[in-house]
Amino acid sequence: MARKRIREDEEAVIDMTPMLDIVFIMLIFFIVTTSFVKEAGIEVNKPKAANQTKQKNANIFIAIKDNGEIWLDKGRVDIERVGARIEKLLAEQPTDVVIIQADKDAKHGVVVKVMDAIKEAGIDRISIAAAKG
Repeated sequence: MARKRIREDEEAVIDMTPMLDIVFIMLIFFIVTTSFVKEAGIEVNKPKAANQTKQKNANIFIAIKDNGEIWLDKGRVDIERVGARIEKLLAEQPTDVVIIQADKDAKHGVVVKVMDAIKEAGIDRISIAAAKG
């Protein structure tokens, strides 16, 4: 009869591979399910409003400066390209709300043109950001 002898210098080893597999699977899950917000990239002086509601599922922000510059996804955008950029962002991450952060001194005509471009891109819900006041 052959007997197995356990050597004293051998230790019990825990295999870490299954735990690492689970950690990597969880990491992939969280990366895939994370929602990324496309911020405008600049600060504007928003007009004050007495009544305001907070939009919970907005992922796209467009900023309009007082000199008429339009910022989307941390880059300056021409008015003609706003619709195309929104369609690109919608392909990456669909949303049904776009928030416009217009400066209180921004021209009304520029804001209306941006709203038209958003509507042409397929978004029906547009919110205008305002400061609490």
